Amino acid sequence: MSLRGDGPIEELSIPSGTTVEEHDVVVDGDVLVGGQSTVELGVRGRNVAIGERVSVGDDIEAEGDCRLDTWCSVDGNVLVGEDAYLGERVTVTGRLMVSGDLDIGDDVTIEEGFEANGWIVIRNPVPTIVFYFIVLSQLLRVGETDAADELAEALADGDDVRDPLLVPRSAEISDDAWRVSTPATVGDDCRLHGNLRAASIRVGERNEVFGSLRAREDVTVGADTVIHGDVTTRGGTVTVESGARVLGDVSAGDLVVYDGAEIQGTLRARGEMKLIQETEEADDDADETDPADADEAADDEASETDLDDSDEVAADDADADTNGDESETDDEPVEDEPPASGGADGREADDDETVNGEAVTEADANEADDETAEEAVEEAAPVTADAATAEDES
Repeated sequence: MSLRGDGPIEELSIPSGTTVEEHDVVVDGDVLVGGQSTVELGVRGRNVAIGERVSVGDDIEAEGDCRLDTWCSVDGNVLVGEDAYLGERVTVTGRLMVSGDLDIGDDVTIEEGFEANGWIVIRNPVPTIVFYFIVLSQLLRVGETDAADELAEALADGDDVRDPLLVPRSAEISDDAWRVSTPATVGDDCRLHGNLRAASIRVGERNEVFGSLRAREDVTVGADTVIHGDVTTRGGTVTVESGARVLGDVSAGDLVVYDGAEIQGTLRARGEMKLIQETEEADDDADETDPADADEAADDEASETDLDDSDEVAADDADADTNGDESETDDEPVEDEPPASGGADGREADDDETVNGEAVTEADANEADDETAEEAVEEAAPVTADAATAEDES
């Protein structure tokens, strides 16, 4: 994994929070620059690794380590917070200040001298990334997984992992333009100077770019981003999200503009042009309601209504039966009621007679049943006797 040749850097990646201050690119994380690139600005970051045959036009400031590969040239000073590694035939026109150890190769030129607080070793140092890769592979080969994990955590500085600035091979970065032949991605909350030229461009949110955007493929401008220039693509799609401002013309194959975006220049699209308007929250809430749920709710309400109706009908029937029973009960005493002139004593006497009359009626019915049973037995007895006589005769 060397920085020379077609290495792992396949795109221009500008992390969130990157700013261009005067003539320096300021990054919170690491800086990795591919081989044969030209950086006319100064570089400030945590760890700085410069590939082979890279030209840096201003000072380099690294909070951690700094690696300059072979045939690099720095037109300024190099300030390193920890260790420094300089390959052979590196040229520094200013002064080299190292707080830690210094590994330096052959034929290195430092015009204003150098100073190191640690060990100074004159040799051809192994590239830093290659050295770490070799150590990790050897630890894993002998089964020292714990030691490999500790080394990986040390390389990542523990939990403080920040996205690096990645500059691909043969890139050209200056105050006027950032030119790469690969896709380019810009994070959030960045402030950049210069026109951006790439295969495709994606700009995040809340950025401010003092220049234009031009790509062969798609270009996306994030929300609340301000572009002080034109946005152009040959055959791709330009997307301008809500809240973005383009202080120039927009030319694309297809154009997509969201509601709330502002474009002060001319809009040109060879293909489709779409204006997307966001719906209100109330409409979104209404759309989120499932029709199936609404049908179920309606069915539940209907079933509840049917149950209520059935309960009411049952209650009405019960009331009707109760009223009928009461009417029958009221009718029976009316038939047996004596004349009103009889008074209360007369009514009691009539009630007694009625009860006695009912009792007598039941006794008479029982006697009649007994008489009927006796007659049936008497009729059956002669038949049985005749049958016995017939059997004797035979």
